[in-house]
This record gives sequence, C-alpha cells and structure tokens, in this order.
Amino acid sequence: MFGLIALFDEKTEELIKDIWRELTERSISAYAGEVVDRKPHITFASYNNLNLSDFIEQMDVTYNNQSVIDIKFSTIGSFLSSGALFFAPTVTKDLRELHSNHHRDFERFNDHPHSLYLPDNWIPHCTIANRLSAEKLNEAFNYCSKRTSAIFGKIVEVALIDVSEIGKAPIIYSKELKK
Repeated sequence: MFGLIALFDEKTEELIKDIWRELTERSISAYAGEVVDRKPHITFASYNNLNLSDFIEQMDVTYNNQSVIDIKFSTIGSFLSSGALFFAPTVTKDLRELHSNHHRDFERFNDHPHSLYLPDNWIPHCTIANRLSAEKLNEAFNYCSKRTSAIFGKIVEVALIDVSEIGKAPIIYSKELKK
C-alpha cells in the first residue's frame, strides 16, 4: 500500500508536531509515536500496488512546475465513529486543483476505485489524534481548540510513502514544489 501526501513548511510542521507531543505528554493520544518519523500531512491518494518507476516519472512531470500553495487550518473535526481528530484546511481553489490535477494525471494508477481520497470522496485533513475513546476524543478536542488559533502555512512538497508495514511509512520519493 502506498500514499501520496502533501507536506508542509517547516514552521507549520513543527507547530503540529508540538501539538502531537503535548497530547502525548498529557496522556491523551500517542498518535505521534505510532509511526516512525511520522510527518504532519494531508493525504491526496492511496494505491494498493504501483509500478514505482512509472509513478515517480509521472510525479516529476506533474509536479515539476507546481508552485507552493498557501494553506489555512481553522477547523477541528472528527470522522463519525472513528475516534479521529483532525485539523481541516480551508478548501481553496488552489488546494482543490492540486488534488484534482493529481487524480487526473495519475488516473492510470488508480487501483482503489472506492478510495476515500478520490475527488468526490475526499475530505482534506491533517490527523492530530486517532483511535481515541469518546472521553479522550473530547479531551483532545478541548485541548486543541484552546491550544491554537488558525494555522497559516504552505504545502511545499509532495511525497510518495510506503504504508505496507505497520509502524512505518517511509518516504520513497518526494518532489519539492516551486517557491
């Protein structure tokens, strides 16, 4: 299994990692430590199997001239019956286009026709905590809603990750966006 993720500028990444650490220190969520070297991100696509060399070649073509895009997180959300808490970005034209252009250009790789990351199913989000009890979800929500105001950042890179092995999600290839 593979994922295509959008990565943030250093300041935004560190702010979200700080929140992950604080939730761990308060014994609310251990999400940050569940995956080695986890990075804050927004998932754009998922794939069961890939021809890596073809996919990477397409990443070079698609993202070669893609500019960095601004992102703003001002919403906290949860998926129903999931125990997940996330920051949701404002869905701007640039974010929609980045996502839809990916799916247009990578359509031949789509081997998961019911993926939650396809354009008509996608709910963009950056996970803050996962698999929480109702009590811990409430604690995490209350903490995060008081911890920070809107987060202004940038998507500066896209990366292909391998999520085949539990506890690991190494970056196989990444492409920095134009500044």
